[in-house]
Amino acid sequence: MSAPEEPAGASRGAEVDEEGVTWWYRWLCRLAGVLGGLSCASAGLFNCITVHPLNVAAGVWMMLNAFVLFLCEAPFCCQFVEFANAVSARADKLRSWQKAAFYCGMAVFPVILSLTLTTLLGNAIAFATGVLYGLSALGKKGDAISYARMQQLRKQTNEEGPTGPVEGQPV
Repeated sequence: MSAPEEPAGASRGAEVDEEGVTWWYRWLCRLAGVLGGLSCASAGLFNCITVHPLNVAAGVWMMLNAFVLFLCEAPFCCQFVEFANAVSARADKLRSWQKAAFYCGMAVFPVILSLTLTTLLGNAIAFATGVLYGLSALGKKGDAISYARMQQLRKQTNEEGPTGPVEGQPV
């Protein structure tokens, strides 16, 4: 009788979800999302105190980014918004690469709209949240043994060629 296979990381005591992400990395992404929301909100508010219309538009977009980050990553911060839990549940169903593309795109737009130090620094943590989700979408790094097996298999298929072994054929 063989023992049942354990999921990757279970032997080290780390809980791994269906995408292969550990619990602490999920919490790190959520913390980055909350901090990104705080930085977007504060920088967006500061950006709205100006006379330039593009800066005001970028500031409003940054405050909208902060609201979306809070809705998706920390719905308890928006407990008086009726649909907060529904949005958070739907955001949790998204794959990591989808969240990464959404958060990075959301953070880049105000910088394109108004390239100032305030918009750069305000959106940096929100962009970093997207990068963290993107890294989790890439998955775990493989171990050396499986990489060596893959290289050996690739070498064998290259030596055999498309019609079979090359060794016995005349030149």
